[in-house]
Amino acid sequence: MSRAMQCQSCLPWGSWTQLHRSLPGRRGTRSVYLCAASVPGELGSVPVGLGCVRYEGGSQKHSVKPSSSRHGLSQLRNVASSDAIKKHQKSLSAWFSHQPNEERQFGPSFSLDAVHVDPVIRESSLEEILKPSPDLTIQNQLQQPCSQVISLQNLFDVDACGRQVKNVVLYGTVGTGKSTLIKKMVVDWCHGRLPRFELVIPFSCEDLSHSHAPISLRRLITKKYQHLRDVVPMLGVSNLKVLFILNGLERLNLDFRLAGTELCCDPNEPVPPSAIVVNLLRKYLLPEASIIVTTRPSAVRRIPGKYVGRYAEICGFSDTNLQKLYFQMRLSQPGCSGEGSTGSSSGEQENLVEMLSRNLERHNQIAAACFLPSYCWLVCTTLHFLYFTRTVPPSQTLTGIYTSFLRLNFSGEVLDSTDSTNISMMKYVAKTVGKLAYEGVMSRKTCFTEDDLQQCFEVEMKTESELNLLEVFRSDVFRFFLTPCVQLGKEHTFVFTIPAMQEYLAALYVVLGEKKTLAQRVGKELSEVIGKVSEDVAVVLSIVSKVLPLRFLPVLFNLLKIFPRYFSRLSGKDRDAIAHTMAEELFKEEDYYNDDVLDQINSSILGMEGPMRHPDEAPDDEVFELFPIFMGGILSRRNRAILQQLGCSIKNLAAFEIAKAMKKTVIRNSRKGLPPSELMDYLFFLHEFQNERFTAEAIRSLRTVNLSSVKMTPLKCSVLAYVMGTTCHEVEELNLTSCNLDTSSLRILFPVLLRCKALHLQLNSLGSDACKEIRDLLLHDKCVVSNLRLANNPVGEQGAQYLAEGLAGNRSLTHLSLLHTTLGDRGAEVIAQHLVKNQHLQELNLGYNSLTDTAALHVVEVAKKHATLDKVHLYFNDISEDGKRELDSLRMDRDGVRALVFLTAGTDVSDYWSNILNVVQRNLPFWDRERVRQHLVLILQDLESSRRQTANPWRKAKFLRVESEVKKMLGKLQHENL
Repeated sequence: MSRAMQCQSCLPWGSWTQLHRSLPGRRGTRSVYLCAASVPGELGSVPVGLGCVRYEGGSQKHSVKPSSSRHGLSQLRNVASSDAIKKHQKSLSAWFSHQPNEERQFGPSFSLDAVHVDPVIRESSLEEILKPSPDLTIQNQLQQPCSQVISLQNLFDVDACGRQVKNVVLYGTVGTGKSTLIKKMVVDWCHGRLPRFELVIPFSCEDLSHSHAPISLRRLITKKYQHLRDVVPMLGVSNLKVLFILNGLERLNLDFRLAGTELCCDPNEPVPPSAIVVNLLRKYLLPEASIIVTTRPSAVRRIPGKYVGRYAEICGFSDTNLQKLYFQMRLSQPGCSGEGSTGSSSGEQENLVEMLSRNLERHNQIAAACFLPSYCWLVCTTLHFLYFTRTVPPSQTLTGIYTSFLRLNFSGEVLDSTDSTNISMMKYVAKTVGKLAYEGVMSRKTCFTEDDLQQCFEVEMKTESELNLLEVFRSDVFRFFLTPCVQLGKEHTFVFTIPAMQEYLAALYVVLGEKKTLAQRVGKELSEVIGKVSEDVAVVLSIVSKVLPLRFLPVLFNLLKIFPRYFSRLSGKDRDAIAHTMAEELFKEEDYYNDDVLDQINSSILGMEGPMRHPDEAPDDEVFELFPIFMGGILSRRNRAILQQLGCSIKNLAAFEIAKAMKKTVIRNSRKGLPPSELMDYLFFLHEFQNERFTAEAIRSLRTVNLSSVKMTPLKCSVLAYVMGTTCHEVEELNLTSCNLDTSSLRILFPVLLRCKALHLQLNSLGSDACKEIRDLLLHDKCVVSNLRLANNPVGEQGAQYLAEGLAGNRSLTHLSLLHTTLGDRGAEVIAQHLVKNQHLQELNLGYNSLTDTAALHVVEVAKKHATLDKVHLYFNDISEDGKRELDSLRMDRDGVRALVFLTAGTDVSDYWSNILNVVQRNLPFWDRERVRQHLVLILQDLESSRRQTANPWRKAKFLRVESEVKKMLGKLQHENL
């Protein structure tokens, strides 16, 4: 090695550059830009072998003018290089336009090029990195001078001293958007929006870390990019502006000591890949290169400060305006609401964005969470799942969303590449943060103090390696999961960045079997050791027994086998404990007064009114109903496969044994009659579990499904249809009263509705379009509906037409309630006309439909001739006294039908007075108060008149009793109006 080369690495930055420029044999100038990016996973990852090019050409200035033949050869080479670059650029553009499956849900028009939002980049320094401020939190990350904020395009500008910056370190914690930023940078080059560079050549440091065979820089480029074979020779002799991208610098163990990495300035000399990177950063190989290194904070110090011209920190979406812009672009994409989306879906998208923006403006915890672009993605994906899922079965699960989210951020990531254990980052998180999350769930708290963190992270620190791993975790990953609380009085505590993440990690901690006592851990280690040596011991004992036939040797051998077998039985008991925990948390009675979990998630994101609480509960009591649901979801085959990629292995046998142990307890508890919201949670658990065999056995025990007052969104309807679709048994009763159903809901639930004998659809705003679906339901040859209640729906005249058509061809319906459905005379007459074709209906309720004498008498006349119809409800209609008397004259033994009009029957009380008053009592909150009051006054007057006409004391007593009930209702109406 020459003395000049030996001294080169010792010279300062400027002198080093001057020395390199003074070396002989240099022709022309060239500018090479290199950037290295940290890629946690598929989300925004830059794959190996990808680059982006924008070639503008350039003239070369030489001290000696070339000959004409040589000039013609140069032109030919330029043409070939330009074509090669264009091919390279086209392939990169096609590759980077490809989105992961998780992104396709946002619509066919979604692309990174169209919806990207640049995160905030702040200029930093090595001193600030090595000595971070203890007060630096998510809320004040941008409370720095405005001059420190720098754009990506200005990273290579001159520094404060006027020196041209060549090497830039761009760092950020997990989830701040490093990878997506670099990916967008490449896409911009592909589309010619960054003319500063003519060629982009990205590499993956993860890929380079797996290869130790010597290779030259030029061979490395052509190995990854065959299109660049004609371009690579120009790197050392032309002024072609090149950008190298190295993804994930923390994956490489770089040694900048001369004793560890030799100097190399020849791009044709084979050296290990790490040596290529080191010499590029030293400015010894391709000295004119400008380099961007993006990495995690813990790996920044691996590069000596003298080789770095500028440090820049990616601060994510510190500005809430960036968060709003991200949500606007993501949730407003055409086709985001799925196939067949209408104008109403577009309005729903705008409404979601508006509610989310208002919630961010309140500066609550979600604004702190969305500081990380990764969590903005999770919020958008969750909202898309909640509002735009309309397929059966749903295309994904909530557990699957969280598992995919972790895969996109942590796939292939190890916590510290320099550590010999090579533990995956997700496995470390599950063991440490999962423990904190689980203890919080068990103690029902979401805020954690410094003491809580020390108990979970530091109490078991025993070795130097464990302490180093903890330091890396604190600098790179801690803020991804935990953030300072923004509530007044709790500023010095930490909460999980997204509340549901606490329950997910707690579930993962339990399912992975990390919840063990000291005896269980020691037993497992001993079992593994004994199991490994048992075979060797068996061979030795068999040899010794032939030489020395001692009786105790077989006994000793059998004793060695006892402990592993005994421990396997203990492991089985651990799985029983996991199943017991899951079942116990799923059916906690203190959670019966809460909203269902999907509404809770929706409220936490959009800031709507939170879950209802029991009056006796403390106001700050926390709800953790997602915890058992996530436990079931993690056990699904798909999620276990993804977790396997993250280093968190859950064996098939363990999942099978947990499901087997849980089955009896779950089915037994589900038969107790759960409240509607808890039943919805149970159905959602079965959906997340994704075990059709288990679900089918659980659903067979449900003969009555009561979901009244549960807001049945399209997602909940899809979940109900999927879960109920695992079996074919008939359902005795399905109660969907006041569930916000619409036409699309009925369409999703159609296969389930066919199998229900009693179907309650009251108070759902079902109009004529919905009645068309109900008509198709009634006309289906597999329909078993015998009792259909449609009270308090705006059916109208057109809806009555559809229902009448369905009634005419149906063979199962015996009871039909159209109470308060705005039929009018015309609607009632249409029903009457089609009743002739029906041979099975037994009871028809047309009360409170503004019917006059003509329509009411027409219905009754048809009913007289009907083979089975014996009861018609006509109360609260506009029937005159003459019409009332005519209807009162009907006799069951003579006319075969009974009309329920008033509470009186001549000089006696009607046998159905309690039925009529019960109907009125149940519907008081939903009917027009003034009109109900007028009808009750008329009923009271009729009762008093009939009482005066009778001399029978027993009848007078009955009249007085009924009058008392009517007066109570009038008093209640009067009191509520006041």
